[in-house]
This record gives sequence, structure tokens and C-alpha cells, in this order.
Amino acid sequence: MSLGNNINYLRKQKKLTQEQLADQMNVTRQTVSRWESDEVVPELDRLVSMCEIFMCKLDSLVREDLSDQSAIYSEIRIQRTAPFKMACYVMISPAPESDALEHMDKWAESCGLKKISPEVKLIGWDFPYVSQELQNRFGLHGYVAACVIPDDFKADCSDVMFLENKEADYAVITIREPFIQPFERIPNAYKLIMEYLQANHFKEKNQENILSCFEHEYRKNDITYMDVFVHVDSVTKSDAFSLCNK
Repeated sequence: MSLGNNINYLRKQKKLTQEQLADQMNVTRQTVSRWESDEVVPELDRLVSMCEIFMCKLDSLVREDLSDQSAIYSEIRIQRTAPFKMACYVMISPAPESDALEHMDKWAESCGLKKISPEVKLIGWDFPYVSQELQNRFGLHGYVAACVIPDDFKADCSDVMFLENKEADYAVITIREPFIQPFERIPNAYKLIMEYLQANHFKEKNQENILSCFEHEYRKNDITYMDVFVHVDSVTKSDAFSLCNK
């Protein structure tokens, strides 16, 4: 692991020149160059400022190899998902993902779902119907959070919408620690899936009662993971097996 490599990698991800980063850090371009070549280690306050610019954690910046994508992303796989029912809630706010997931977690508690299934599965996806004016002027965005519910589960709690997702094929990638760099790692996961689909002659497919994409966040061995699902044209089991083992 090289701190200089991490700084260089994150700077380029942000599409910043050394001069532009230097301006934001109130240092010279030569200083940035020396940081990236590991000639000089930035002071702690500089590292903290850098984390704010790059939107990453300090521990990850100094201890991990952030340029190693194989440590961040799994191989992409084609997965057939069984039909499931869900209770959904739409949130429009400056931080809609955390707000919507928190609402649905409380809903699962209040309606008794957690008594039946303590490990409630929460999924989510972007809600695209927010005007550009609301986004630009007020920083508002939309997100839908959903609890996957058993087929026979009945709830009288309000404030949710009940939907069903039919059996479908998805291209799936797993992200390790997605929130270390959420605005890089999560969009890049979708980019990797789209490149994979194009290379293997798959297409995205919009179909009634099937989510076009969604995300599932979970923890395992004290590590946060996120599975990203993108719906694709139906494939046979033999096709899926051969693609997953390329």
C-alpha cells in the first residue's frame, strides 16, 4: 500500500489536476507531487482535508490500497431471483437513502415484521421523479426503500405501498465497504455491470412488475457489503452458468 498512490488515484477519480488539488489544499503543485511520489507525508490536518475532498475515510486513505478494484468489487454474476413481495416507502430529501431505510426499519418494528423475521431484508433504489429544479436549487433527491416480506404477512400499518417483484434474471456485483467512497464506488459498480452486459451481448430490460435495478446493503464479519442488481433479458441456466464461469 502507498499513501501517495492513493492520493494520485483519488485525485484522478475526482478529475482534478495536481494544480487544482493544490489550490483546494492551499499548497503548491510541487507539494502535491511530493505527496504522490511518497517523498513527503501530509500533516494530519492536510489528510483530514483530503478526506473531505475525496469523500473517503481517513483510515482507508492511509491503510488501504484504494486503487485495487479486485479488493472492492466481486466478479459479476447472472442470478435468477425468485419472486418476492415488499413494502415500500419513497423519501425525497437531501439524504433520502438513509432517511428512507431508517423509516422502513422502524416500520418493520412497529408492524411486527421483526418478530416474525428478526433479520429483515432491506433493499432500495433511486426514485428518478424529482425535478431538476428541486435537485439543483434545494439539493433534494429521491430514494425508495423496501422491506422484503413473507408471502403470508399481513400488516395494517400505513405509510407504505405493497408491491411484488416477479421472478427475474439480474446481473449482480458485490461492493466491499461501499460507503468509504459512496459517490465513486456505487456508481462505478453500475458502470462495471453495464460494461459487462455490453461485452456479453446482454441488454437491460424494463418489464412490468420487475425492478429494473436495486441495492441490498448488509454486514458480514463486521464488514459492510452492498449487492447491486440490474435486470437483464432472461437467460437459460446453462447460459448463466457459462457466463458466470468465464
